[in-house]
Amino acid sequence: MTDDAEQNARHDGKMKKIKAARDKMMAQKIDKKGLIIVHTGKGKGKSSSAFGMAMRCVGHDMKVGVVQFIKGGWETGEAKLLKKFPDLCEFHAMGAGFTWETQNRAKDIELAREAWNKALEMMRDPSFAMVILDEINIVLRYDFLPLDDVLSALADKLPDQHVVLTGRNAPDTLIEAADLVTEMTMIKHPFREQGIKAQIGVEF
Repeated sequence: MTDDAEQNARHDGKMKKIKAARDKMMAQKIDKKGLIIVHTGKGKGKSSSAFGMAMRCVGHDMKVGVVQFIKGGWETGEAKLLKKFPDLCEFHAMGAGFTWETQNRAKDIELAREAWNKALEMMRDPSFAMVILDEINIVLRYDFLPLDDVLSALADKLPDQHVVLTGRNAPDTLIEAADLVTEMTMIKHPFREQGIKAQIGVEF
């Protein structure tokens, strides 16, 4: 047997063992559950990942609800795209922009609570397979919304509905309540290293 043939045979044998172990593991898993998903961290990609899942849902004819808690002063590429599917995506950009731009805490709180009421409507509606609460972690960080209200709503959410919460500084209790948590880590960023502004198609 040649060296390549021996290497191929070892590889095939190893893959058979891995498949057998994985099949055994998968047989013990639950088929379906509505997930609480948190995207946090200082790196780019929290909202981008959430909207990637939204587009997957639309591709499967699953209805998605989106509430943006901070963004709202400009129209993003994801909003333009998802609004082309009005039967499958309900999109609400209800913020007034970054907090350092609004400089109006009372107004920010008012808008956050209006956005939360819209989110609750969607979370109570079984027609929505997924609800995305974009940048809600920011409003929780600044105490624009009571954290206990959010945790209570998540605990009572519809069993098959996925809820995605994005933004930096996710509270520890939210992380504990979640089924899936990803922390985006910034290693390099063109704004920080090169002074390059947000790019259309990349950041918005």
